Amino acid sequence: MIRLGVLISGSGSNLQAIIDAIQAGTLDAKIVLVISSKSDAYGLIRAYEAGIPTMSLTPEAYRDPLQADIIIAQALQSAGADYVAMAGYMRMIHHPILEAFPRRVINIHPALLPSFKGAHGIIDAYEAGVKVTGVTIHFVNAEYDEGPIIAQRAVIVEETDTLERLEEKIHAIEHELYPHVLQLIASGLVTIDTEGKVHIG
Repeated sequence: MIRLGVLISGSGSNLQAIIDAIQAGTLDAKIVLVISSKSDAYGLIRAYEAGIPTMSLTPEAYRDPLQADIIIAQALQSAGADYVAMAGYMRMIHHPILEAFPRRVINIHPALLPSFKGAHGIIDAYEAGVKVTGVTIHFVNAEYDEGPIIAQRAVIVEETDTLERLEEKIHAIEHELYPHVLQLIASGLVTIDTEGKVHIG
C-alpha cells in the first residue's frame, strides 16, 4: 500500500476517481491528506465526505510560493505521505516539495506532453485543430510539465466534437488512467533509470 497526499485546486474529479478506486479495491493506497490551494474547492467536500483529512491555503500564503511549499511539504510529511499526487493543482511546485518527495510527485496533464503544456491543455489542443490529443501522467521536476512521462493515452478529436465534448472525453480517460498508474506505482512496477526514463514492469 502507498500513502498518498493529494493536491487540488478545484472540483476534485480526479481525486474522486482515486477515492473510488481505493474503495473498489482496485488501488492499494490510502489518501492521508488532501491539500487545496483554494478554500472553496469542491474537492475538499469530496475528501470530507470520504473521511480524509484536509487542509487549504489562503491566497496570502502563496505570496511567497517557496514558503507555501515548505508548509505543504511539512504537512504531507507529518501526515505520512509516501507519494504526492497532483490532481488539478493549478500552481507550480518548487524544491521544498520536490526535495521532500524526490521522484515521488506525480501530475496528470490533459494533453499529450510535450504538446500543449500549461494550464489550458484541452482548450489549446482544441483551438489548434489537432486530430489527436490525450492525457499524460508524469513525474514532476523543476520544469513545468516536463518531468519523466509514466503513461499516456490518446483521445481522437472527432469533427463533431465541441470543446465541452472533448473535455468530457479527456476527463473520462483521466479518471481511468490515474488510478491505474497509481496502482502500478503501488505494486512497485514503475522505476526511473539514470537517464530519467521511466520503465514499467
